[in-house]
Amino acid sequence: MTSTLPDLVRGWSSWHREREEELRAPHGWLSLTALHWLTPEPAGFDGIPGLWSATPDGVVVTATAADGLVVRSVREPRPIDGTVTLHPMDGLPGSLVERGDAVIEVVRRTDSHAIRVRDPEAITRTAFTGVPTFPVDECWVLDARFEPYAGPRPVTVDAVVEGLHHYLTAVGEVRFQLYGQEHVLVAMAGKAGGLSLHFRDATSGVSTYPGGRVVRTDDPAADGTLTLDLNRVVNLPCAFTDFATCPLPPAGNMLSVAVEAGERSPLRPDRA
Repeated sequence: MTSTLPDLVRGWSSWHREREEELRAPHGWLSLTALHWLTPEPAGFDGIPGLWSATPDGVVVTATAADGLVVRSVREPRPIDGTVTLHPMDGLPGSLVERGDAVIEVVRRTDSHAIRVRDPEAITRTAFTGVPTFPVDECWVLDARFEPYAGPRPVTVDAVVEGLHHYLTAVGEVRFQLYGQEHVLVAMAGKAGGLSLHFRDATSGVSTYPGGRVVRTDDPAADGTLTLDLNRVVNLPCAFTDFATCPLPPAGNMLSVAVEAGERSPLRPDRA
């Protein structure tokens, strides 16, 4: 064990605890219990009061006060007693309608609208025992270089839901050496700064989730150098639930080598 490995493990352990606590949040990704695609025809769904439909103007919800549906808004909760129209944005977190402890999320994906239920009592949450990982190792902390594009480039990728697409923005490429070979991954801008790299590798569909995993980095230095810590590769939400609509990796983001680092395929109590 080198003098730097204990520090690496301590930092990773703290990060991993925060990661699992985020997953355990009452209305986090582990709480999803249903996903229903909406049509122009008002329809009801098991366990969800009211009638729901999709129109060019947004999602229309019709319910009575007795149904107990409340729209979560910036100013104050708004009980539904009649008809309301919600306007979720494509690719962003949806509008939220509360019913007791559960939350009904109204989302737009490409040109389709859907509702999905977030219930703290979902078995994927209540039976969650943590995310399996590979052992932390210094060999997965790599020196890399970011090569920005002249300008942002639009990228369209498929989704885990057949027929859906995600419209992303690539900002450049990250180059690094692994197993004596140079590898290149298309990079997206991270939501809170830095870069986001979504890729598949030789473990995908074997010991890790088939749809790929993601690693995030800090902002590159002025000369483009950055550190790529593959110990912090994580699963997308769709690895934990059947009710997410995650993107697949950009074309070309496939590593021929096995990245036996970061998160492995999670246990699925809903499939036991």
